[in-house]
Amino acid sequence: MNQAIQFSDREEWNASMQAVCFPALVNGMQVICAIKGDVLAQRYGGETPEQYLALFRDYRWDLEEEAEQLIRQQAEDAQGVVWLS
Repeated sequence: MNQAIQFSDREEWNASMQAVCFPALVNGMQVICAIKGDVLAQRYGGETPEQYLALFRDYRWDLEEEAEQLIRQQAEDAQGVVWLS
């Protein structure tokens, strides 16, 4: 499947999800991608939402590449969120 996937620099901490959420446009449709704070902590360190956002920004290209692969695999959950694990 040939999908046009674009990411923007609009990541944010979602307290209810305990995750950094970041949007992607897939063929013009918005998809929300997310990575839990504890997953970021396991991978890169960090203990606070501010640190998780900073780590996301530091590793943005790798995380977006991972999200792109999951989007291509249509790995959304029931709510339409693509979770990086």
